[in-house]
Amino acid sequence: MTNSNSEHATGILLMTIAFSFVISSSLNVYPLSPSMATLRPMVMIMVLIFWLLFQPRYVGIIIAFVIGIIADLLMDTRLGQQAFSAVIVAMVIKFSSIYIKQLNAASAWLIATIGLLAFQLTLWILQLITQSQFVAQSGLSLLMSIISWPLVLLTLRKFTR
Repeated sequence: MTNSNSEHATGILLMTIAFSFVISSSLNVYPLSPSMATLRPMVMIMVLIFWLLFQPRYVGIIIAFVIGIIADLLMDTRLGQQAFSAVIVAMVIKFSSIYIKQLNAASAWLIATIGLLAFQLTLWILQLITQSQFVAQSGLSLLMSIISWPLVLLTLRKFTR
């Protein structure tokens, strides 16, 4: 009987994870004015970081790669750029979380900030190498993502208990 309850809870958690990625992908492509679009947080990556931190059993490097490919397709970037950056984030999160003894809101924010910085820096480097362009406006998106991380944490944390 308890095995059935455990399987049911796992199924609900997996559906919650999938649904959170669907919602975050919608928020990533929701049309905004050009001036507001530069301030759009990187919601898909923020949700990926959350699940990498709080459900590493179900969300890992393969899921990060898939989310990155989906982000590449949705955002019309060169195929593989965001996927590679997402995999780098997953590796940074996995490596960083080894050194954190207790994951509280402050340490999660610190690790998320490191992950967001790793994502954006990797993306900038890839864009410089492949397209010889540097999009400095995405720095505003990075800043908004770091600032708005607690909203993602508060929203999704209730689904991890």
